[in-house]
Amino acid sequence: MTSFNKVILMGNLTKDPEIRYTPSGTAVANFGLAVNHRYKQGDEMRDEVCFIDIVVFGKQAENCGQYLGKGHGIIVEGRLQQRRWESDDGQKRSRHEVVAQSVTFLPKRQSAGHDEGQSVPSGGEGSHDVPF
Repeated sequence: MTSFNKVILMGNLTKDPEIRYTPSGTAVANFGLAVNHRYKQGDEMRDEVCFIDIVVFGKQAENCGQYLGKGHGIIVEGRLQQRRWESDDGQKRSRHEVVAQSVTFLPKRQSAGHDEGQSVPSGGEGSHDVPF
């Protein structure tokens, strides 16, 4: 049986990216992404928020660490991965995360009193694809 594992998400970072390096020198960035789902329940609009762990490797991880921070909007394309481990007390643990293959920076939202100079550098209009 053939399988397919592709995830595309758009949301905002819940914290600044944490950068570390593997023993071989490859950069790894970890951060959380909040993805909202808005729906109507009766006469009331509701928001449902899903928090997702993201991991990025290589040059793209370094770029995320340099240019992104809490609240920045991004689009992530990647694959879903489950990590499993055993805790210190012997409990089996697992968590799902998205391993990003592509991260697109979205223009930073402007608030009153801020000028254009505070947006994420992009070399042009619109979003910015960060190379691997």
